[in-house]
Amino acid sequence: MADTRLKLLIVEDDAGLQRQLRWSYDEYQLFMASNRAEAVAILRAERPAVVTLDLGLPPDPDGVTEGFATLSEMLAVAPETKIVVASGHGERESARRSIALGAWDFYQKPIDLDSLRHIVGRAFHVHRLEAESVRQAAQAPADHCVLGGLVTAAPEMMAVARMVERVAPADVAVMLLGASGTGKELIARAVHAASPRGNGPFVAINCAAIPETLLESELFGYEKGAFTGALRTTPGKIEGAAGGTLFLDEVGDIPLALQVKLLRFLQERVIERIGGRAPVSVDTRIVCATHQDLTRMMAQDRFREDLYYRLAEMVIRIPTLSERPGDAALLARHFLKRHAPVLNPPVTGFAADAMAAIHAWGWPGNVRELENRVKRAIIMADGKLVTARDLDLPVGTDGAGSAPVNLKAAREAADRQVIRQALSQSDGNISGAAKLLGVSRPTLYDLMKSYDLSA
Repeated sequence: MADTRLKLLIVEDDAGLQRQLRWSYDEYQLFMASNRAEAVAILRAERPAVVTLDLGLPPDPDGVTEGFATLSEMLAVAPETKIVVASGHGERESARRSIALGAWDFYQKPIDLDSLRHIVGRAFHVHRLEAESVRQAAQAPADHCVLGGLVTAAPEMMAVARMVERVAPADVAVMLLGASGTGKELIARAVHAASPRGNGPFVAINCAAIPETLLESELFGYEKGAFTGALRTTPGKIEGAAGGTLFLDEVGDIPLALQVKLLRFLQERVIERIGGRAPVSVDTRIVCATHQDLTRMMAQDRFREDLYYRLAEMVIRIPTLSERPGDAALLARHFLKRHAPVLNPPVTGFAADAMAAIHAWGWPGNVRELENRVKRAIIMADGKLVTARDLDLPVGTDGAGSAPVNLKAAREAADRQVIRQALSQSDGNISGAAKLLGVSRPTLYDLMKSYDLSA
């Protein structure tokens, strides 16, 4: 009968410690290696989820040279494996260097078995959740979910998805609020696709990208001879969206004079082309988006209040990427899978330092910045794995300065992220999340209370 236990590889050249560790991990399928060649061979053959690695390996048992070489080679072979490195007292520099190279965590010698078991157990939990996230990301395009191409495991975006599901069937105007690059057009297309108008046209216009003098003719169209160069009658975007959805991106940039004409259309569902006198009835749904503070613009008389309430019958706020824990890594893998076959087919994944950089970066440009960086990195990559250098990202920063080196804070941040992912994957079900995390319900409740998290 096949052994279904989780696989753990221990790389340790001390026979006494090997025996001690073997007795401590009988719940795992255990593999032992005493040097680099054995460790890499087992890693290739068995693909253990977690490895504990003593840096002092032969032929340099009193140093760390062979240990670091082993760490680098193992991460190159299996970047998804969680490697926990052993360092002696006073070897903080070795520990920091290990983390920078891609080790998941480290422990100090002499070994405290309870502490090490806790670290190893958490490594298995994180590996399991990351593997599930990868599986979900890979399936997302084929699942035909409500939001189509949206890839997420964050509760914040799950809430957006649920709101879209409820709003889409109702024929009301929808306003999407969010920073640039958060995917507002993707959400707008999802509202359209899930609505009764889904088989009709989806017409998008960026109101900030068109000069003010041309925006009116783009929206409302014009009659032949209406102005110099108007050689034929041309319908506008509003007419083009008849029977479907009109998406007004950056609606806050519409000039005041044109806001009056747009308001009239929203009230009467009738337009007049420039130079025309015959009214044209148009049945279309309006979805708009902006990154601007329209409330402040209304207070400054730069945006009409009556127009705002016509456009904002339903408001959906889209979180930034930094507010979506774990989504940066999910999306990075999704974009790599989409673009690598075209841009650089040999590229198959991310190196450990790249994933660390993706988790640490603040993503001020949101999803658009992430996709652009991944595409650039795929092109620049020399080997099979994209590195932090390929992404043009530093390791150990959060986008606004150096990340704290305090281990307790770093571990708490990692625990908080993993718990939120588990809650997302279980759709807020505490029992399901506890099962994913491998803890009891009371333990999960305590952790959630400690980290101020909710389902």
